[in-house]
Parts: sequence; structure tokens; C-alpha cells
Amino acid sequence: MILMMNITILILIISNIMMFLSIILSKKSFMDREKCSPFECGFDPKSTARIPFSLHFFLITVIFLIFDVEIALIFPIILLFKMVNFLIWSQISIFFFIVLLFGLYHEWNQNMLNWTN
Repeated sequence: MILMMNITILILIISNIMMFLSIILSKKSFMDREKCSPFECGFDPKSTARIPFSLHFFLITVIFLIFDVEIALIFPIILLFKMVNFLIWSQISIFFFIVLLFGLYHEWNQNMLNWTN
């Protein structure tokens, strides 16, 4: 019983010493404004917050989100293959892929897929 108490007290003392040392060693000697500011995707944090945003970058991001949603909609179609009538399944699948192809053609026609601009 006494040995157990001694070990517990020793563990508490060692852990408190470690926490105290980490608090002391982690203090910085000076506060740097640039190091304390958040990193904003490569933008200079000291410049103005109203930097013009690239519309092309935004459109590419939206296209990737749309493709992710399309993948999420295709998975249930694949899983339902064995459970439903093949004729109905094929009509719905073909309709869905035609809508996707029309969307891809529209994006291609509007030059939204040119990433180098």
C-alpha cells in the first residue's frame, strides 16, 4: 500500500515538473507580428485584406466540387444494379450520364476547363 502511494506521488511530481518545464521553455522572448498572424494560403498577411480574388481559381474549385457530387451520385446507381429492373436502371443511368455530358460540354464550350489562363 505504501509502495503504491509512493509511486503515485512520484508520478505526480514528475508530471508536474515536466509541465512546468514545458511552460517555461515554450515562452517566446519577443512577439513577432508576422509569426502571430495566421497563414492565409500564400497571401501576405501584412497587406490589405481586400485583395482581388482570381475568378478562374474560384470556377475551377466549383468544377471540382461538382465532380465530387457527381461521384457521390454515381455510387448508389452502381449499388442498385442488382436490386432493380435492368430496363429502368439503364434508362435512369443513361439519362444521368447524358446530363453530365451536357454539363461537361457546356464547361468546355465556355472555356472553363482551360487551367493555364
